[in-house]
Amino acid sequence: MSESSLFLTQLADHGAVLVTVQSTRGSTPREAGAWMAVFSGTTVGTVGGGHLEFEATAHARALLQHGCGELELRYTLGPSLGQCCGGEVVLHFERVGAPDVGRLGQRLAGGLTPVALFGGGHVGRAVVQVLLNLPMDLTWIDSRDEIFPPDLSSQVRCEHSDPVQAAVADLVPQSRVLIMSFSHAEDLDIVAACLSRQRKHGDLPYIGLIGSKTKWASFRQRLQARGFTEAELAQVTCPIGVPGITDKRPQVIAVSVAAQILQVFG
Repeated sequence: MSESSLFLTQLADHGAVLVTVQSTRGSTPREAGAWMAVFSGTTVGTVGGGHLEFEATAHARALLQHGCGELELRYTLGPSLGQCCGGEVVLHFERVGAPDVGRLGQRLAGGLTPVALFGGGHVGRAVVQVLLNLPMDLTWIDSRDEIFPPDLSSQVRCEHSDPVQAAVADLVPQSRVLIMSFSHAEDLDIVAACLSRQRKHGDLPYIGLIGSKTKWASFRQRLQARGFTEAELAQVTCPIGVPGITDKRPQVIAVSVAAQILQVFG
């Protein structure tokens, strides 16, 4: 379960104070928009750890208990807090409860990066398990019936599409696309559909195809025969994953792919 889902689930039954990094200056442990939810006995998320988080948690709990206190505080991360970052952080404190679940769900979801995963095999399942813990909005697509696990988190939108490449047209703009279907023929059609969409809209920042350099060499020839240029083909990443990681186990591939997607968040 992601941090935002865990927060909203607990918020449905217990009040909390939502602590958000409002702004930063200089070297700081987290960026503007980072958040932490403080309940009476636990916290979800982080605004940077260390003494900063200790002070913020104490202030949030006092606010939660007494209902009064500063709603915005400025912290200098120097000797006074025992942290070496040396920058400055402004934190915003907001009391929230069950009536705020819907509003906060939309707000937190707005910071998620859309990812479209084609393929429900072993690697696909491993990738889903890794991405569920990251700030990503995941759509999982396959052409086969009953391929998705029955106990899958509600955070993942599962979509059956036959032909599978038809789903490309409906992807959320700025989706990062991962292609790892059970069939090379399907993979090729999905890549072609992504490149066609790129030609029209240019709104898919990452198109990743699982496979070897040999597979990509074969796909290049076939895609060139379909009329795609070298510049268009250069938009496809194959093999996928962080260079230098050669382990083929699904869990390792999943971590490597997730890291690569994080590199193209911007």
